[in-house]
Amino acid sequence: MSDLELGKKVFDAETASLLVKELRGSFASGRTRSHEWRVSQVKALLKFLVDHEDQIVDALLSDLARPPFETVVYEIGILKNSCEVTLKELKHWMMPEKVKTSTTTFPSSAEIVPEPLGVVLVISPWNYPFLLSLDPVIGAIAAGNAVVLKPSEIAPASSSLLAKLLGKYMDNSSIKVVEGAIDETSALLQQKWDKIFFTGSGRVGRIVMAAAAKHLTPVGLELGGKSPAVVDSNINIQVATRRIIAGKWGTNSGQACVSPDYIITTKDHAPKLVDTLKTELEKFFGKNPLESEDMSRIVNSNHFARLTKLLEDDKVSGKIVYGGEKDESKLRIAPTILLDVPTDSLVMSDEIFGPLLPIVTVNKLEESFDVINSGTKPLAAYLFTTNKKLKEQFVMKVSAGGVLVNDTLLHLAVHTLPFGGVGESGMGAYHGKFSFDAFTHKKAVLYRGLIDASIRYPPYTNTKMRLMKAIVGGGILSIIRALFGSSYA
Repeated sequence: MSDLELGKKVFDAETASLLVKELRGSFASGRTRSHEWRVSQVKALLKFLVDHEDQIVDALLSDLARPPFETVVYEIGILKNSCEVTLKELKHWMMPEKVKTSTTTFPSSAEIVPEPLGVVLVISPWNYPFLLSLDPVIGAIAAGNAVVLKPSEIAPASSSLLAKLLGKYMDNSSIKVVEGAIDETSALLQQKWDKIFFTGSGRVGRIVMAAAAKHLTPVGLELGGKSPAVVDSNINIQVATRRIIAGKWGTNSGQACVSPDYIITTKDHAPKLVDTLKTELEKFFGKNPLESEDMSRIVNSNHFARLTKLLEDDKVSGKIVYGGEKDESKLRIAPTILLDVPTDSLVMSDEIFGPLLPIVTVNKLEESFDVINSGTKPLAAYLFTTNKKLKEQFVMKVSAGGVLVNDTLLHLAVHTLPFGGVGESGMGAYHGKFSFDAFTHKKAVLYRGLIDASIRYPPYTNTKMRLMKAIVGGGILSIIRALFGSSYA
């Protein structure tokens, strides 16, 4: 079934079933398994990024009023690097891994063979609609799978661009883009996939997981959570605040799953931290940040209303120490800092996903561990300190998808580190080889010679029992003792 035929009818469960059947036929043909096909598709994706950089920038200006700098650096740049790393390392990733065997299987050899899972579904979010769509797709095609990509309808310009152009570059018999909203996603989730990779909210993640469970389909869930930034008093406060601002407001106005969601610092240090944040924010975004071209807008009116509700909570009344200005007509909210926010307030109950930054104060910084661990496990946890012992304690005691000391976000750019959540912030990981592994089955293969031994077969005797116990134990001395007695060992 062609894309043209798909476009002529409502995309329902029947249509989705036919699409999956087509892709299973393509995968069964073996076309996606070769190194040449995988390389050609990654190169095609890289060419798409190069050829259409301006259109990608324009799409995100339309969807999010995203500053071009952020799009080029945080989406296109990271994706190009992901393609280049994959092209450089793919042949090595695809090689079987030789492993040792045991005395029990002698004579034998063994290897772990990476094989594609089959036909996979990637469901991506609106906040980084190219990066979070195409980075998993790179892993899926590098692993040799056929892929369906379902981009978010909340970023319509980006979704349309992916649907319109990706098929002109990539193998349309094995890689498809399906646009749509809840109905289309539901139709796709009714199908049997070999893996579903979802990036988004925990609420929708539960729906995806429940649908996958019906077919025992494995899932990768990249969710979110309240990512803390713990700030010590012994750091270079200007550097720390600039990096917090870059991670919070310099990435989609805080609409990012790894943005610092709240700060924890000591009561004594909080005033100095707030003053420095104010100074640096004004340097970055001017005296009227609602007019700044260097900040994205809130994605839509629903999210604007949600964030407004957080600010209007009675428990945070009088807690705003900077910002708070809003322009509903432009869907803009100024960078907003709230000090000494109660932990049971609305702004501290769920992931903020916006330009509001609460500050929680403690008497001693070590108390921050309990504050963090009392909630769900975050996708990222940040610590700013020069204290070696505190760094060690933070890494050991705080459970999070990833930890970054003395900066924000940049762990995402290290392709040798896995990126993923833990607990309610997600399951599974990707980036670099971890993306390849996320869409690969590690198949165990054992090769045996035809030399045979009678001890494994009936009739069973005491001698056979002693010898088999020694063989299973794996020690050559045990085998000698079983055969000849202890005096020979």
